[in-house]
Amino acid sequence: MLHVITGLGTGGAERALFSTLEGGLSRSIPCHVLSLTDKGTYGDRIEALGVPVHALHMKRGLPTAAVISGLRRVIREVRPDILQGWMYHGNLAASLGRFMAPGFPSLAWNVRHSLYGMDGEKTMTRYVIRAGALLSGRPDVILYNSETSRRQHEAFGFSAKRGLVIPNGFDLNRLSPSPERGIAIRKELEIPLDAIVIGHVGRLHPLKDHPRFLRAAVRLIQEESQDIHVVMSGLGVGYDTASLASTIPAGLIARFHLLGERRDVPDLMCAMNVFCQSSWSEAFPNVLGEAMAAGVPCVATDVGDSGPVVGDTGVVVPPSDDEALFCGLRQLLGKSVLERQMLGEAARSRVAACYGREAVVAGYVKLYKELAGRKPHSASGA
Repeated sequence: MLHVITGLGTGGAERALFSTLEGGLSRSIPCHVLSLTDKGTYGDRIEALGVPVHALHMKRGLPTAAVISGLRRVIREVRPDILQGWMYHGNLAASLGRFMAPGFPSLAWNVRHSLYGMDGEKTMTRYVIRAGALLSGRPDVILYNSETSRRQHEAFGFSAKRGLVIPNGFDLNRLSPSPERGIAIRKELEIPLDAIVIGHVGRLHPLKDHPRFLRAAVRLIQEESQDIHVVMSGLGVGYDTASLASTIPAGLIARFHLLGERRDVPDLMCAMNVFCQSSWSEAFPNVLGEAMAAGVPCVATDVGDSGPVVGDTGVVVPPSDDEALFCGLRQLLGKSVLERQMLGEAARSRVAACYGREAVVAGYVKLYKELAGRKPHSASGA
């Protein structure tokens, strides 16, 4: 089968594709990956699994003749039985590729996005979403990683007959509590071992709402008597980003650790006492499940499926609300060490029961074997 994805840089969809392949999909079904842009952060890691990666080096805007020719070349070389699109642009590219492939293979889309409205989307993305709604009767199945995303897209016009939810899955062996790793991170960052550490992980993007999180964290440090430190990681999250640096008072700089993109996020989470997901739009944020799997109690905004994912193991607050986010964080910080530990253990148990990677990968394998076993399709989309 051929996975067609917009790119392989740092992001939730890219991480989910890699995790699914690593978790057993690539051993169960021969796979290739096609990136419309470049190999990014995950290309080499996917190739290390034995999965060939192809890149079309597409630039922003409409695809050129060279990109379309490259798509045709890869599809004719791979001759897939199944085309799996990832994200809006990848879904449309997979749909186009279906008509280029010998035998008219099965087609699946994978939507990894919430859709609270079109105002926050780029102009081209709006066109792509509308095109997706119009063409959504074509794929054999439309996968979503959250029930909220499915409802939103079907309300927007995506086919309700094709929808199927397979949530994100998490490797509990890689994501596990480790006091030793947590101590090592604190020593690296010169954070006292008895300090309270609030963590935040996410690339710099408006929907992640970093400034609101920082405002809440600054207020906590100013108003609470505890020794609080803040650890933030993500592409673009550094002191050279004016919108972040300007939010932190000069006298509190030593309490904030803006680390940029890191490959050791599971280790960072072992150093955290509380994790915060502050986004105003998500479907199923990977970092939330990762923090829970690492045994860290979470404060999360009620977007996408974040509320059902957290359940009663943390605190869920309204999005885009400074006071609510501050109060949610203060609520967890006000608990005893033992109470936070118990919440973290409950969070990890919840991920193990509902979002373990093994079960999620099994769901993908079952679906793909069903699709591969279907009779050849007609091009009408009927």
